[in-house]
Amino acid sequence: DYWFPKKIPWLSSGEVHKKHIFCTKDMISGYGLNNSSARWIKEKSVLIALAGQGKTRGTVAINHIPLTTNQSIAAIMPDDSIDSDFLFQNLESRYNEIRLLSSADGLRGGLNKQMLSELLIPYASLIEQQQIGAYFKELDNLITLHQREYDKTINLKKAMLEKMFPKNGEDRPEIRFKGFTDAWEQRKLGDIMRYLQNNTLSRADLSDTNGFAKNIHYGDVLIKYGELLDVSKSDVPMIDDEEFVSKSKASYLQNGDLIFADTAEDATVGKCSEIIGLNNEIVLSGLHTIPCRPLYHFAPGFLGYYVNSNAYHSQLIPLMQGTKVTSISKSALQETMISYSNSEQEQAKIGVYFKELDSLITLHQRELKKLQNMKKAMLEKMFAQG
Repeated sequence: DYWFPKKIPWLSSGEVHKKHIFCTKDMISGYGLNNSSARWIKEKSVLIALAGQGKTRGTVAINHIPLTTNQSIAAIMPDDSIDSDFLFQNLESRYNEIRLLSSADGLRGGLNKQMLSELLIPYASLIEQQQIGAYFKELDNLITLHQREYDKTINLKKAMLEKMFPKNGEDRPEIRFKGFTDAWEQRKLGDIMRYLQNNTLSRADLSDTNGFAKNIHYGDVLIKYGELLDVSKSDVPMIDDEEFVSKSKASYLQNGDLIFADTAEDATVGKCSEIIGLNNEIVLSGLHTIPCRPLYHFAPGFLGYYVNSNAYHSQLIPLMQGTKVTSISKSALQETMISYSNSEQEQAKIGVYFKELDSLITLHQRELKKLQNMKKAMLEKMFAQG
């Protein structure tokens, strides 16, 4: 018969770390009130994770709605002399200091309320606190805005990669640009591309500063490069052996060539980058890569996005070999099926669409990083450090 609603948002210590800025209702996954250990937390309380794995312990949150939690989270409700937003930002700026209070080492361990009660909190007048709290709250709003736009664009790209290329066994994509209705062609990769020669130079054989040719390493394809690799703008390691580069002339890459990573520690094996932006640079394909050159002309970007979509990559899963390290062979790769529109205009529209999505993703990522760096710098400057 308690007056609280039956479904009160429940916050775990892990969610304090993952979603610690606002803790609004839509960010909390579960509910809890019937739990015997549940505690009712008033809104505008400052929350600190007392336990957890990795970086969870010591993270700080401020809840903008009433919620419930258990003893794994310390809830601080400041008195009238302390602004909640100010206290939240102050404690967030002291994350490393709070973690050092913990008596436990390793992944698991904990803080306790007694440890936190010993923290000295320097504070100004309430008016100044409120202005500082409002300033950082506005920064957090901007950070959240760009994070949401970034996540939204990432999810849009993922969805469109599923819908703008035909699924296995189908000859038309689910979504197409207006004016295109014809069935897509299906050919084996080995029938429309020829393999080029890669080299086996290790990372230690390459230079980060100068050289006579750029060299595409499989680790960079897996981790650093996207579907399109603009070699004029990207950070690509160099080969400083002029004689080696001269002898590899038959393997110089061209715009439109594809570079597959043939090994990985997981199912990302087969990830691929299409070369674009190449002018006068010499570019070679390096260790654990399979370079391919299309025998027919494709619109820039089309193949790069297609071979990284699930429509194509799903074919590679049963062809992968190995346990701890997974690989795929040239012979297996050449038997995979490539689906493509016979209209180069449709190919071009698809390539441009995904390239524009990538530009939006990069824009939000840069703005997000800039704002995060600004907040970090201002936290250091606007709060007295112990």
